[in-house]
Amino acid sequence: MSEYKDRWIECTDSALVVRGYYFPWGSKRIPYASIKSLDRFAMTALRGKGRIWGSGDFVHWANLDPRRPTKSVGFYLDVGRRVIPFLTPDDPEAFEQVLRAHMTPAAGR
Repeated sequence: MSEYKDRWIECTDSALVVRGYYFPWGSKRIPYASIKSLDRFAMTALRGKGRIWGSGDFVHWANLDPRRPTKSVGFYLDVGRRVIPFLTPDDPEAFEQVLRAHMTPAAGR
């Protein structure tokens, strides 16, 4: 059962599933327990809007999202690894609410 779902992102009862993460468009499954923090930020032309897929700095990794240039809010997920997933859900408020409800209390909010 999905608590949040759009074309590229799905919050299930046990994990966050990010479609279009790997080439050629494979999915990444991130258990909620592995999410250490969630950082919301305003996207700009120099901060995310121009990145449809991949990385420009080898630290942040954006899943495929052809509509990213039209969006204004992005999220970085600290999952305790060098590469930080960069997500742009269609409904940022609903996505953030669901994800924070699943994060452990010890996780940075």
